[in-house]
Amino acid sequence: MSGQQTPGGWPEHAGQPPAGRAPSVVVAGGGTAGHIEPALALADAVRRQHPGARVTALGTERGLENQLVPARGYPLELVPPVPMPRKASPELLKLPLKVRESVRSTREVLERVGADVVVGFGGYVSLPAYLAARGKTPILVHEANARAGLANKIGARFAERVLAAVPDTGLPKQETIGIPLRESITSLDRAALRRQARQHFGLHPEAPVVLAFGGSQGARTLNTAFSGAAEALGRAGVGVLHAHGPKNTVAVQEVQGAPRYITVPYLERMDLAYAAADLVVCRSGAMTVAEVSAVGLPAVFVPLPHGNGEQALNAQPVVSGGGARLVADADFTVQKVVDEIVPLAVDSSSLQAMSRATVGSGHREAADVLARIALEVAVK
Repeated sequence: MSGQQTPGGWPEHAGQPPAGRAPSVVVAGGGTAGHIEPALALADAVRRQHPGARVTALGTERGLENQLVPARGYPLELVPPVPMPRKASPELLKLPLKVRESVRSTREVLERVGADVVVGFGGYVSLPAYLAARGKTPILVHEANARAGLANKIGARFAERVLAAVPDTGLPKQETIGIPLRESITSLDRAALRRQARQHFGLHPEAPVVLAFGGSQGARTLNTAFSGAAEALGRAGVGVLHAHGPKNTVAVQEVQGAPRYITVPYLERMDLAYAAADLVVCRSGAMTVAEVSAVGLPAVFVPLPHGNGEQALNAQPVVSGGGARLVADADFTVQKVVDEIVPLAVDSSSLQAMSRATVGSGHREAADVLARIALEVAVK
């Protein structure tokens, strides 16, 4: 957007909010961190640009948003989810009733908060948000993955604008802006925070550290392979920070005198986790790939083997650029950690080359770009 900003952060040529009322932005991105974090990054950017704006998040009672949204200081409105069956089943027959119920509930929320724009990020809560807002409230769609999901394909049909993280997602008239990221990530200086980050987690101050995680819920493949290779990692002088997921547990055999192997259910401070690490081994959800790229952290991506293959597609640009490696889930074993991860973790020259290749490949400005668009649409 080319308009100048006023001192208060409002785009000069976007008009002004309705008299006596701040703009009301509703974000719909519940379920997993991959949907919630971009929505919250947008919410933060909206408040930076227009401190008086009201931002409301939509979610469901079982989603991770119940922990993440209130912790970031935003009101959360719960609506019935609309899970989309991947194949014919009895649940498919119940879908029309579930959609009607969820749309009615969502429409009540939009009316109560006086929504001026709805910004959807895909997932269970976005579809009812798009249907409830259609013809009444302007809609923006943001697609984070390399291949668009069903909810966003539907929402894009009647959205005012369609934004995407990467080109060619399959959505019509998309504008590529990247993924909205938290300011704590886009402004992260890994080198400056390294010592503090390692103290925070209890990691060795100088030894190579591998960060391993499988998304907000963990990943069995990564948990099994890493915990099984704990002794080999320790003997090689490699420390590990392993987030195994809140519903999982892992047992590791540490080597006496070796750098520590730290296990945690969930990483509340991803900025410090990135700063502590020399190498990350993780799934390749769109949000994860964007964050890792933005902070310049070398990666080994192990795509989730389910869905429509979007995780492998998400990782491909970074892999092709030399900033990451790709390992199939079925191939990621204890032996793979011993044979490939351990040698890479202690190869500082290769890690430095990978870091140079990946840093800056993300879109650090995406949250501010999307916030400007949302505020402009809200006051039309």
